[in-house]
Amino acid sequence: GGSGEVITGHEVRHIETTIRRPARPETSIKCNDIFKPLTGRGKHIRTVLTKGVAGIGKSVSVQKFILDWARGNANQDIHFIFPLPFPELNLMKKEEHSFVGIVDNFFVGVKESGIFKNNNFKFLFIFDNRDECRLPLDFENNKSCRDVTKSTSVDVLLTNLIHRKLLPSALLWITSRSAAANQIPPECVDQVTEVRVFNDPQKEEYFRKRFSDQDVASKIITHIKTSRSLHIMCHIPIFCWISATVLEDLLSEKKTGEIPKNLTEMYSQFFVFQSKQKNRKYHGQAKTVSHWDKKMIMKICKLAFQQLQNGNLIFYKSDLEECGIDVTEASVYSGVCTQIFRQETRISKEKVYCFVHLSIQEFLAPVYVFLSFNNRNRNLLSKTLSTPQMPLTQFRTISTNEFHKRAVDKALQSKNGHLDLFLRFLLGLSLESNQILLRGLLNERTRSSEDNEETVKYIKEKIRENPSPERCINLFHCLNELNDHSLVEEIQSYLSSGSLSEAKLSPAQWSALVFVLLTSEKELDVFDLKKYSRSEEGFLRLLPVVKASQTALLNECNLTVKCCEALASAL
Repeated sequence: GGSGEVITGHEVRHIETTIRRPARPETSIKCNDIFKPLTGRGKHIRTVLTKGVAGIGKSVSVQKFILDWARGNANQDIHFIFPLPFPELNLMKKEEHSFVGIVDNFFVGVKESGIFKNNNFKFLFIFDNRDECRLPLDFENNKSCRDVTKSTSVDVLLTNLIHRKLLPSALLWITSRSAAANQIPPECVDQVTEVRVFNDPQKEEYFRKRFSDQDVASKIITHIKTSRSLHIMCHIPIFCWISATVLEDLLSEKKTGEIPKNLTEMYSQFFVFQSKQKNRKYHGQAKTVSHWDKKMIMKICKLAFQQLQNGNLIFYKSDLEECGIDVTEASVYSGVCTQIFRQETRISKEKVYCFVHLSIQEFLAPVYVFLSFNNRNRNLLSKTLSTPQMPLTQFRTISTNEFHKRAVDKALQSKNGHLDLFLRFLLGLSLESNQILLRGLLNERTRSSEDNEETVKYIKEKIRENPSPERCINLFHCLNELNDHSLVEEIQSYLSSGSLSEAKLSPAQWSALVFVLLTSEKELDVFDLKKYSRSEEGFLRLLPVVKASQTALLNECNLTVKCCEALASAL
C-alpha cells in the first residue's frame, strides 16, 4: 500500500524522505491483487491510484497485469481491459466524442458490439501516467454525463468516469508520478498503492547483475556510496542504468578524467557518452568534441527547456517542429530522446516522444539555458522574471553571478519545487570540470574566477533568510554541485566533537544542521532534541526534524508555550 501524504516538492525530495523514514508496518500488494480487498476489510475497490517517481516501473506493472490477465493467469473475473493512453486522448481534446466512440477508436468494434449495454460484463479502464495528461480534468466545474453514447468533451467524459457517474460499476486504474497524483480527488479513490524506489540491497543487486566482472561492480557500488547525491538518485532504477553506463565506460577505458561525484558531472558524462555512441553508430567512429552536432544538440535541449517550462513530459511532432527538429533526426538520438511507438488511432497518426527519464529533460533544459547565455549572451530566464519596468533584460549583458542569482530566485519562487533539479544542473554547469566535458559546445568566454564564489555567497544569504526546509535543502544540494561544503563541514565538526548543544549557531548553521539530519542515511527513528539544543530557538529551528522523526524525545529541553503551539500546528 502507499501513503496518502501530499507531495508538494520535487520528487527527489520525496525519495530522500522515503528512504530515511523509519520502517513502518505496511501491506505489500502484488500487482495482480490491487483490486482485491485487504484482509479484514470488506470494502469494494473500484478505483486504484498507483503512484511512484518517474522511471520506477509503474508502466511495467500495468503491462504485467494485462499480460497475466490475457494469458488467463489472473483476474479472470474481468471481461474487458481497455488501456486508454493519455498521449492520444490529448489529441482528441478539441472535439466532442461519446465515451463509447473514444473506446472504439482504440479498440475497433466496441461500438457495434454494444457491450456497455450489458450489465453482466466487468470492465477495467487503465489510465497510465496521469502526468502525461494535457487535459484540465476540471472535476469541480465539468457538467454531469451518465450516458456513454452522448457526445461531449473528452475532459467531461474522463472526470465523470472517475467521479463514478459514467459506468459506475467499471474498475479504474490510474498511475501517476507522486506530484501529479494529488490532482485526483481523494474521494474518488478507493485504494492508493505505491511502486517503491530501490532500497540499498536492491541497488547493490542491480549492479551485481549488471556486470559480469564483480570487481567493476564493487568499484561502482563503493563510489556511489561516497556521494550522497548519487546514492540518493540510485534509488531510481533508471539512474542506476545511467550510472552504470557512465562508470563502466570510464573504468573500462581507464580514463584519467575525474569519476563523477555529483549529479551534473554524472549527467554531463552521460550526455557525452550518448553523443559518442551516436557518432559510432552513424559515422563508424567517435568524432572529436569539436565535431559535435551543435545545431541538433541545441534543438534537443531547446525542446527540453520549452516542454519543462510548460510542464510537459511527452510531446508531439508539432512540438519537435517548433524547435526545428525533423522526426528522422530525433530517432538518431534514440539514446537520449526515445520515440515511443503508440498504437495508431483513426483520429491521428502522430507518434509520441519523450525523454528516457524526466531527469534527462531536467538536465538538457539548463544545458540549453547555459549555452544560450554563454554563447549568445541571452538570459532565457529573464522572460519569466522580467517586470514591466525591465522587459528587455534578455538582451542586456549581465554577469554570470547575476545570471545565477536570477536562476536561484526563480527556483525559490516555485511552489512545487519543479525547478530544483534544473537549478542544481544549471549551477553545476558553471564549473570548469563540466565545461571541459562540453567544450565542443561552448564558445570561449572570459569569466571572472570570482563568479562562482559570489554565487556561493548569494546562496548562503538565501539560506540565512531561512526559506522553507524543502527549499533550503535544495540550496545545500546546489552548494554541493558548486563543490562548496563549508557549512555542512562546520556542522559535522560540531557533531563529531559532541559540542553542538553548547554551540551558538548562526541561522545558516541551523539550516545546515537540519540539512545534515534530514539527508542522513540513518533512519530518524528516535530524535533526542537535547543532544542538539535545549533552547526555544533550537526547537523551532529543528522542528522539521522533529516532525520527520518516528519518535521525538523533548524532555529537559526547556520548551515554552511558543514551542508547544508550533509543535501542535506541525503535527
